[in-house]
Formats: sequence, C-alpha cells, structure tokens
Amino acid sequence: MNIVFVGPFGLQPKGTMSVRALPLARALVKRGHRVTVLIPPWDDPDRAGQRWEDGGVDVINVSLPPDLPLIFEIRLTLTLVRYAVTLNPDVIHFFKPKAYAGLSHWLCRRLRRWGQLSARLVLDSDDWEQAWNDKLPYPGWQKYLFTRQEQWGLRHADAVTVASRELEKLVGQRRTGRIFYVPNGVILEGRINNSSAALTLQTVRAKWQLGQSPTVLLYSRFLEFRLERIVNLVNQVAVSMPEARWLIIGQGLNGEDDRLRQQLAQADLTEYVRFTGWLPVDQLAAHFQAANVAVFPYDDTVINRTKCSVKLIDLLLAGLPVVADAVGQNREYIQAGMSGVLVPAEDDAAFAGALVDLLGDPAQQRRLGQAAAAYIRQNCDWSDLASIVERAYQA
Repeated sequence: MNIVFVGPFGLQPKGTMSVRALPLARALVKRGHRVTVLIPPWDDPDRAGQRWEDGGVDVINVSLPPDLPLIFEIRLTLTLVRYAVTLNPDVIHFFKPKAYAGLSHWLCRRLRRWGQLSARLVLDSDDWEQAWNDKLPYPGWQKYLFTRQEQWGLRHADAVTVASRELEKLVGQRRTGRIFYVPNGVILEGRINNSSAALTLQTVRAKWQLGQSPTVLLYSRFLEFRLERIVNLVNQVAVSMPEARWLIIGQGLNGEDDRLRQQLAQADLTEYVRFTGWLPVDQLAAHFQAANVAVFPYDDTVINRTKCSVKLIDLLLAGLPVVADAVGQNREYIQAGMSGVLVPAEDDAAFAGALVDLLGDPAQQRRLGQAAAAYIRQNCDWSDLASIVERAYQA
C-alpha cells in the first residue's frame, strides 16, 4: 500500500509525530508498505523545506508560506494536500483531528467527493483535544475551531485509530464507523543501546550526590498532576524514610518545574530533591538505572484518562518498578502487583505508603521491574501494532 501521514505540527517540540507517527511509519515500511510523512513545521521552522529518509520512511517538512494572517493557514493546508494528492496514495492517515491535519482532512474529503481523490481517509486520535481548550491559552475562536474540527473529523473519517481505551469509548459515542485501538508502543527489532558511554549508574549517582540513598525517579513535563501532590509525596516519604532522595527529570512547558522548586523550598524539602532538567536521550538510560523506583502521578482528568504516555512506556521498558495512579492507560500498561503498583487516583497517603514499602523491598523492585519490561516487549511492539493499523486501512 502507498500510505501518506499528515501531521498537525512539526517533529518538535510536541511529540505526536516523533513518538507515535514515525515509529508506526517505520513499522509499516517493514511490513512492505510505502510511507510518506508530511510535516507542517510551523512550530519547527528551521526544518522547513527539509526532506530525509528515516527507516525507509520519506519524511517531508513542507516549505512555509509568508507569515500573513489567514493566508499562511490556507497556503500551508493547500501545500500539504497538494503533496498528498500528488503521491497518489491508497490511504491518507491524519494525525490529530485539529489544526492543519484537521483542515487537510476536510479538504481531502471534498476532493474525494469531487472525484479528484480516491484514497481511504483515516484519522488518528491520541488526545481528547477539546479538553486541552481549558488547559492551554488558546483564543476563543481557536477553541471553537478545534472543537468543531474534532467533532467533524471523528464523524467523517473512514476509520479512526485511537491511543487509549478512554478514547475508544468517547469516540464510540460520537461515530458509528470502525474504531481501532492502537496504543503507543516501542520498536524492538534492531533496537540498540543509545546510552552515553561516559555515563554509568555510579557516575550519575555521584553527579547528583545520591550516595547509597534509596532513590525515587520522577520523569515528567509536570502537566499531569498538581504540583502540590509532589510536595506532599516528598514530605510523606521523608517522614517515613528520611534517607530517600528524589531525582526529577524534565522541564515544564510554562515554568512548572521552577514553581515546584519554589514550593519544595517553602516546605523546607529541598535537600531531598535533585532536578536535572531535560536530558539528552543518550543520558536517560543511566539516570533510569540510578533510581530504585519510579513514580507516575496522574490526576483523574479527561486529558489524563485519554492520553497514552510514552514516558511511562520508557520507564517500564527500562525495567523500573513504577508506582502510579490508577488512571487511564496506566491501568493498561501496569498489571497491579505483577508489573507495577497502582494506587487509587489522587490518594497521596496511599501513594506514599506504597512507595515507601517498595523502596524498602529490593526483591520486589527486581520482580516488578523485570515483569514490567517483559510486558512491554510482549505487548507493545510497533511491529504488532502496525498489523492493527493495516486492518483500519483495509476495512
């Protein structure tokens, strides 16, 4: 099959195209398909006009038009659709029902009605986009547009792929056509160790002055939980196990990590926490190994129930035992008591208690971590998930 992916934004800073679309595209190429990924890099303009091959996938960052209101949006959409139509695809897969992917879906649907396109039109949903309207500072007209795009796109796609069970339920309430559950995964075939040779568990622990302390890892963008919860957890763990330390990897999109530092300082908890900021990919493995247990706090919100976190997959695949709120896809990736620990949503006392128990039980850490890595390898290989997507293309 000749398949075209259309994205809503660039490969960075947002992750949908880099951690969901591209791995799926590579897996489809390995299954004998031709795949082209069209990127509108309005948020990554340095790559505009660049083209390369990635694992057999043709990645095209289309050129950006002059930055004139409305003209920019129209011309960029027309550029994406013109590329897609020229490739004469059997399938066009739109990633997210909003922004440029949503506009391209709408125009391709019109072209097919007018007999100028015959491709099957498939939509991918990895978030409940309407929920972000209350989280991000979009202007009113943009919130209205994104809501209408999502409503229209879900109804008018030939098939919809969804990244979570909650999305499967929500989308099923709004369309009668086929829905295919395709969670995020990993590419295992040919996987290589990208760890920096200069970093080891010992060097990481020495760098962050962790010594022999039991160490808790938090790997996050700080959007999935109220910052006060982390302060509460650090405090409760410190009361029961004052020798424990926290290694916090990540950076907020809007200064959330700085606010967390301030809150920890106000609570006189700074000594228990080490902030690394964002780390290069080749340094993550050594930092993961330096921790005894990882935490994955998830407030019970629509956004969290519908998303499918690649960060959680990374932690589990690394063999880290994880304590997480029993929310959304956490319940799919973690089998409670077998490959991790799930606690009632937003119950910080239960979370801290489970975390302290696990920190004090190295044998349980090893058992859960090994089971977590095995589960991800057996159930989350993009090569297998790609076969589900093929059914969406052929249905």
